[in-house]
Amino acid sequence: MARVYNFSAGPAVLPEEVLREAAEEMLDYKGTGMSVMEMSHRSKAYDTIIKEAEADLRTLLKIPDNYKVLFLQGGASLVFASVPMNLMKNRKAGYILTGQWAKKAFAEARIYGEAVELASSADKTFSYIPDCSDLPITDDMDYVYICENNTIYGTKFHTLPDTKGKILVSDASSCFLSEPMDISRYGMVYAGVQKNVGPSGTQVVIIREDLITDDVLPGTPTMMKYKIHADNESLYNTPPCYGIYICGKVFKWLLKNGGLEAMKETNEKKAGILYDFLDESELFQGTVRKEDRSLMNVPFVTGNEEMDAEFIKAAAAAGFVNLKGHRSVGGMRASIYNAMPVEGVEKLVAFMKEFEREHGR
Repeated sequence: MARVYNFSAGPAVLPEEVLREAAEEMLDYKGTGMSVMEMSHRSKAYDTIIKEAEADLRTLLKIPDNYKVLFLQGGASLVFASVPMNLMKNRKAGYILTGQWAKKAFAEARIYGEAVELASSADKTFSYIPDCSDLPITDDMDYVYICENNTIYGTKFHTLPDTKGKILVSDASSCFLSEPMDISRYGMVYAGVQKNVGPSGTQVVIIREDLITDDVLPGTPTMMKYKIHADNESLYNTPPCYGIYICGKVFKWLLKNGGLEAMKETNEKKAGILYDFLDESELFQGTVRKEDRSLMNVPFVTGNEEMDAEFIKAAAAAGFVNLKGHRSVGGMRASIYNAMPVEGVEKLVAFMKEFEREHGR
């Protein structure tokens, strides 16, 4: 069967070139006579894999020397707890609520201290990014938290909030490595890799060294302490070895294809093709305020649930899969991550135009 165009929000499409390389190395990684899946994380071969992955990620993001890179287990949802456990020294932090994942992180933080809602776009179903130029941040807040790109609702912080000198913590899961980032503007950036970088089960944490201390909340499990993982170079215990291996291959694919500047240009082109069609369509409508649109996740609707369902079914039959919107919002969503080729978006739009001609009002 031919490969489909996979518009899933995560686990999501990966570069075909990376998948083919991994397939070729499945039974014998570089003459070791074994798969990376079978390899000791303490072996020389694996040490090279994880060190190259970190070095390539540092090159891609131009990560300053005073930031640590950690490859950890658990995906992004585990970080909802580890952030307050490690950073909420005064038991108080500010959260900007722009969608489901920010809300979940906010709820988790309230277990450990006073989480303050600084701003929210819940009043319009998270279809925009609230004004963050003058937030009610107090001196006793330890950090300000955002979900930088909202996978479900399709919004993106194109301007970072004014944190008034407080540490900025960003969940960048669904925009990670889609464009350049100035890491020095953050205290910590993290991502579950299954949206744009690799298979599920791995998280990447980039954190400023001065924030990595033994001063964590009482009761913090050893496995949730960033200092433990930083001191052991992500090898305190058995890491998600195969996930990190695939991430490393994706990092090399990105470098080979021009880095994050080139990736941003391609992503803007792909998103432009889809948004331009939605803006002129009489059947399909985008759901996000234009200035806050994500390059990665594009939600849209017809305004009729039965028509939405018919479109999703017809699209899947034509080879455009996983276009159903998140269960909490319905409609459709096309996630057009780095590995989605321009051709995939062009063909989707051509299919949507044909569907509109057949079902137009």
